[in-house]
Amino acid sequence: IGRFGSVSEVGRAAVFLASKDSSYITGEILNVNGGF
Repeated sequence: IGRFGSVSEVGRAAVFLASKDSSYITGEILNVNGGF
């Protein structure tokens, strides 16, 4: 991507992990790094 992530982009990942949409995810590491 060639840029740093914004606070809102990282925040959306955190909100997803705290939501019921992520209820089937266990024991995983979600790298929010833009591909670096």
